[in-house]
Amino acid sequence: MSRAHHRVGIAAALALFACACAINPVTGRPEFVLVSTEQEIRLGREEAQRVEQEMGLVRDPALLAYVGEVGARLAQHSPQQKVEYSFHVADMVEPNAFALPGGYIYVSRGLLPLVNSEDELANVIGHEIGHVAARHAVQRLTRAAPIAILTGLPAAATGIVSPELAGLVSAVGGLAGAAILAPYSRGQENDADRIGQELAAKSGWDPDAMSTFMHTLDREEALRSEGERGFSFLRTHPSAPERVAKTRQRAADLARAPRAPVAATRAAFLARLAGIRVGANPAEGVFDGQRFLHPDFDLSVLYPPEWKTTNTRRFVGAQEPRGDALSVLEIQSAGDDPVAAAREFEAQTELELEDGPERISLGGRPAAQGSLRVRSSRGVAFLDLVWVAHAGQVFRFSGLCSASNAASYRPVFREIARSFRSLTRAERDGIQEARLRIVPARDGETLAAFAARTGSTWTPEELAVANALETGMRLRGGQPVKVPVLERYTPQPPR
Repeated sequence: MSRAHHRVGIAAALALFACACAINPVTGRPEFVLVSTEQEIRLGREEAQRVEQEMGLVRDPALLAYVGEVGARLAQHSPQQKVEYSFHVADMVEPNAFALPGGYIYVSRGLLPLVNSEDELANVIGHEIGHVAARHAVQRLTRAAPIAILTGLPAAATGIVSPELAGLVSAVGGLAGAAILAPYSRGQENDADRIGQELAAKSGWDPDAMSTFMHTLDREEALRSEGERGFSFLRTHPSAPERVAKTRQRAADLARAPRAPVAATRAAFLARLAGIRVGANPAEGVFDGQRFLHPDFDLSVLYPPEWKTTNTRRFVGAQEPRGDALSVLEIQSAGDDPVAAAREFEAQTELELEDGPERISLGGRPAAQGSLRVRSSRGVAFLDLVWVAHAGQVFRFSGLCSASNAASYRPVFREIARSFRSLTRAERDGIQEARLRIVPARDGETLAAFAARTGSTWTPEELAVANALETGMRLRGGQPVKVPVLERYTPQPPR
């Protein structure tokens, strides 16, 4: 969704610069910033909506209440009390945590299975509160402001901890500029570590847990090659041995308040994590070879052999191996009239179908098809469109190739659309998800034996890292071990 660009005159810019001093809540010293607290809150609210739309949030009430209770206790001691903090679990596979301006704090569901104590969780959340309290995103916006003034970047651009995450959130053009979205500096990360540890200690948690969790993340990162992991906490919050040593040294000088944890025991803490989804979320659909299966919408689509497939919250699709053609499936709107959806597409895009919309049927479902040619910087492109009504929604297939290849790929696009059908019973029953479970070990059991007995989707090495254990050690009888196991997925009604 595009935004109108606002041009700022030189006189207005000078006036803006003249009144841009504020007191930093952490340092207590004046600093030069161009974003007021009210603007910061508004920007954070806008970007939080994009995070929810583009990434998704975990909705487990018990888990959210727990994370929120830990976060709220930390926020009571934050130097920045002019924002209202809120705490969320992002539906992100990778282990990460991030903050938006205005007090929006996120941990990913991929991070939680790696946490081994409430103290570690508190330090991670405290670190992100530290970024908000020190107004690090606002400082970054201020450094980028001259660029925005000269280029007309949207005023609503805001900072997120990682450029990769920013790219995900801004898939539809919401956030602006790599300069604004660059990772925090080492100095800012050190400040956030310090603030987070201080908040943890004041709230009754062990500030040394910051260093122990960094060690776990270092081990986890070592298991992944650069190509396998898109982004994680350590890639957006750079770690180094000296940083781990610094947090450990700092912890020794912090007085820990005598306050009981939210989860009274480690067993109670682990119980809070039980049931977290690990890995892919079937609610977003899954691929079985070249066939896409979506259990919640009860649909299946088959893509051509060797086409490179992709699946996101917004769309699913595939690209021809040489990049000559692309097919995308997405929900256009609620409804049951494909022709009306086609007319709506024409009105919204200000494009006119050259043929169609023609009413057809796909597997007994109402459908419509049409095509058009559009000019682009790369020449004339051919766009083949098919709308199909299913499960109270109108889905749209969009096939794209160069106009010169239209005769070759139009039959392929239509064949993809014709493959649209409901799931078979076998397909539906075969969709599984991994859930984190807490399983007691047998006395003397190795991690390899434990993994085999429980059906772990983690390797023994991954089990060791996630549970802060050594790979070759033997377990104690009754020792609780976090392990993801495959379970049959139960479809949920689409929201």
